[in-house]
Amino acid sequence: MSESNRTAVVTGASRGFGRAIAAALVASGDRVVGVARDEQALRELRAELGERFVPLAADATEDTVAEQVIRDYRPDLLVLNAGARPPMAPVHEQSWETFGRNWETDTKQAFVWIGAALRAPMPPGSAVIAMSSGAALNGSPLSGGYAGAKATIRFLRTYAADESQRAGLGIRFVALLPRLTPATGLGADAVAGYAAREGIDVDAYVAGMGPVLTPDQVGKAVVELAGDPDSAAEYLVSGAGLRQIG
Repeated sequence: MSESNRTAVVTGASRGFGRAIAAALVASGDRVVGVARDEQALRELRAELGERFVPLAADATEDTVAEQVIRDYRPDLLVLNAGARPPMAPVHEQSWETFGRNWETDTKQAFVWIGAALRAPMPPGSAVIAMSSGAALNGSPLSGGYAGAKATIRFLRTYAADESQRAGLGIRFVALLPRLTPATGLGADAVAGYAAREGIDVDAYVAGMGPVLTPDQVGKAVVELAGDPDSAAEYLVSGAGLRQIG
């Protein structure tokens, strides 16, 4: 493991991509503050990753949480990954509450932390990696407002990068868009839903997706982008690797 003086904060660190990102950053030598609501899962991750992982049970959508964490830990890297599991149903079977679920979690946490990062501000040379989704490119008809919520995270990244440049803050903002994968709980639900919609079994649907993206690949991609001061603004990550977009 390489040594690093960097402190990273990962929201939604208790499961899925967030857990893999936290593990990859710790393995690269970073001190990682993992923010999530699931205190038990965070304790288990601490036992697995050791003292470089600092568990923080909190709601990442709260303004005061973002402000206090940035003030207390002075991170060099934010990975904004927290999100809700969208209900899988066509639009006419959704309520406004279910349709808007991801706006209230995924988009809100990005908005809250990006604003706090600019106001603090984070130090020059720091980076914010906002997790969007491949669904932001082509939509996701069975997951309510999920695709739109993730698309708005891309806009927030753009706005924040512009404000950082205007103020001479030197904070780099990057959006990472993972492709659909059955390797997380959220992705497995979506794959099952779309397979049923097409009238085929899950294995057949997955076979048609190409190389399956793993959480470990997402963690590796975050480490790579965090360490590249000359990174582009947006990347798609799939089982085939990273690809610049935009």
